[in-house]
Order: sequence, then C-alpha cells, then structure tokens
Amino acid sequence: MSKWTREAIFEDAKAKNVHFIRLAFSDVNGILKNVEIPVSQLDKALDNEMAFDGSSIDGFVRIEEADMKLYPDLDTWTVFPWGSDDKKIAILICDIYTTDGEPFAGDPRGNLKRMVEKLDDFGFSSFNLGPEPEFFLFKIGEDGNATTRVNDVGGYFDVAPVDLGENCRREIVLVLEDLGFEVEASHHEVAIGQHEIDFKYANVVDACDKIQLFKLIVKTIARKYDLHATFMPKPIYGINGSGMHCNMSLFKGDENVFYDANTDNQLSETAMQFIAGVLEHAKAITAVANPIVNSYKRLVSGYEAPVNIAWSTRNRSPLIRIPAARGKSTRVELRSVDPAANPYLALAAILGAGLKGIENEMVAPAPIDRNVYKMTADELANGGIDKLPNSLSRALDELELDEVVQESLGAHITANFLSSKRIEFQEYLHQVTDWELNTYLEQY
Repeated sequence: MSKWTREAIFEDAKAKNVHFIRLAFSDVNGILKNVEIPVSQLDKALDNEMAFDGSSIDGFVRIEEADMKLYPDLDTWTVFPWGSDDKKIAILICDIYTTDGEPFAGDPRGNLKRMVEKLDDFGFSSFNLGPEPEFFLFKIGEDGNATTRVNDVGGYFDVAPVDLGENCRREIVLVLEDLGFEVEASHHEVAIGQHEIDFKYANVVDACDKIQLFKLIVKTIARKYDLHATFMPKPIYGINGSGMHCNMSLFKGDENVFYDANTDNQLSETAMQFIAGVLEHAKAITAVANPIVNSYKRLVSGYEAPVNIAWSTRNRSPLIRIPAARGKSTRVELRSVDPAANPYLALAAILGAGLKGIENEMVAPAPIDRNVYKMTADELANGGIDKLPNSLSRALDELELDEVVQESLGAHITANFLSSKRIEFQEYLHQVTDWELNTYLEQY
C-alpha cells in the first residue's frame, strides 16, 4: 500500500510551506540530478507531464532522441528541514519515461525495477538491502573549496574530543530520522576523518533511493560545519578507504528464504546458490560496484577491503561474509561495493547474478574460514581462490565478457556505461600525477 497519495502530498506541501520541489533522478554514473519546479507546477508533475532534455545527461540518449518525461514516485515525497520557514524544499524521486509512455531503457532506477520483477518468476516477494555507507569529512579551505585535511584523529568507535566529527554526524542522524530513516548505528570508522551511518534494510529500490538521499543529506549537513563530505572510495593514500557493504536477503512473504534451521550453517540451499552466482560473476559485478578509477586504490591488500573471491561465515576478509544473525535476519554481505557506485546498477547486477545462481542450481565453493589476506599465492591457487580485477580497465573487460551481468543492466545501460568508463580510464592514463613529478622530475 502506498505511503503517499496525490491528495496527501498537496496537503503536506501546503502545511509545511513547500515552495520548491526537486524532481530527482540518477544518471548512469549514479550522480543525482534534478529538475526543480515551483509548487505551482506540482499538479503537472504528478500528472507525469514534466519533460526534460535527456541528451544532456550522461548515458541517456543522443540529441535526436532528447525528450524524456519524469514520472514521480509518490512514496518518495520528502520535505527537507532546510530552507526558510515559508519556502521549504521537497523532493520526489522519479522514473524516466519516453514521450511514448514507455519506461526508458537507460534509466538506472527503472532498470532495477525491471530486475525486481523477475523475483515473481522464482516465487520470491522481495529482495532486501541494508547498506553500510562510509564517508570522509574534510575541512573546507579558505577559498571555499574542499581539502583533504581531516578535522579529527579518531579511529574505530572513538568518541569526542578525539572524534571531532561527532556533532556533525549527530545532526545528520537527526535529519535522517526526521525524514523517516530508521538509523541503526552511527560511529567513527577506522581511518582518521572517516565515518559510517547505517540505516535499516528495505526493499532494494527503496533502499537505493535512500542511499541517494543519504548522500545528499550528508553533504548538505557537513557544509553547515564547514566540512566537505566525500564518498570517494580512497581519498588519502596509506589509510583505509570507504566501502558500502551491502547486506542482502530474499523473502517469500514473511519468510527469509536464505534461512534453513536444518543445515549446519543454517543457510538454505537457495542462499548457497545465490552466493555461488554472485561469486561466479563477481569480476563483472566489480565494474559497476567499483565504477571509478579511484575505486581500485581501495581494493588492495592491507586495508580491510576484499580482493579475493571467496566467502565465509566466520571472518571479514573474503568478498562475501555471512553475519552471525539467523532467522529473519539471515543475510549475505557483499563487502566489495564502494559508495561511488550507482546503487541501482550495482544491485541490479548483484541480483541478476544471484538469481542466475538459483536458476542454474549452482554449487558454492567451500567457505574460507581463515584470514585470506595472509594466505600465500600458492595457498590461494590451491584453494581455487581468484582475485577481483585490480583496475577499472580490467573490470570493464570482465563486464564485456559477462552476458549475465550485461543482461542485468540491459543493452542500453551496458553500452553507455562501457563507453563512458573507457573514456574515463583513458583520461586517467594520460594524466601526469604528483607521484610522477615527485619521483621523476629531479631524478631525470
């Protein structure tokens, strides 16, 4: 049942003095975009009559196919706490449609909804996601631009005065709760200046919407404290990078189908097949779960990020971990995803791989219940443990070879994603970096 009706939105907008509405959507890179309208145009927006130029958005369409329409999802109606009392700002997350009234194949959110519809073929009712996004808080320079100077020297679970980001983080939590997020935990992470806020799982589309709103809220509140929040995976060399562990479960009605009380590890055959599918397609999934050049500066040994394709019920070093909770809380945690990922694309790819594992009744390899980080190359080879791609280019190569992940993204998104990311990687290769200047300028 919908949380919001058309009438309720109009009433809420009037009661809260909403003057502007952001009609928001995500491009192929996961960047939140919007067309902002005055409240006088809300009626038109809810009639799905707001058009925009899709040719200006990365990964959408060519200029001769420009016109697109925004179809707001009423259940995403959110009124932000900022803005003056008589001119509040609200947001509606939208799906993208063509002028013919058809879902646009290049819309990441619409594509994820397409994949969710496949659950019916398996008798499942929902695919749930509980994300754990991490981020850094950096100081704003005198010129108003972001720096990489942290405002604390805290570590894992530290408190003030060591954790000087505590007040900012608390306000973020208060705003999130005010907007309907059920925040489960908030704490300082391992690296200096690094933080994590976890919120309760939801169906995968709702959870991905929340990730996009979460990023916007974190960045907005951070600016109030003269801080810049970044979800860049590895902004500082030599310390841990930021991940976005994805805790996933499949349900059939009220039943978590990943749970089976009668097996040794209390994981069902369905859960094992899902794990097998994700492991089988992990290399191609990496292209969308870790979609920028910088992602691969995080996916290196020594900083707690997974680099080996394995799973475990006991430790955090492999790619997939099974948290201890069972019953309805049984879940599969994929630890490679980073917060630069377009969540709609990453979860579409993961869901497609997992469902393929179930469809083909794939058998998961034996769990690795020792520290994978400390295994030698020979031990990894003898255990059949492969590695994730170590660069964006190699991940894109894997995506080009993987028909399952390509189908999960759809032909339009796959082609535009590959094209955009190939260009990005080439631009990176042509850069002259500070490391090169520091190492070679005087020596040669």
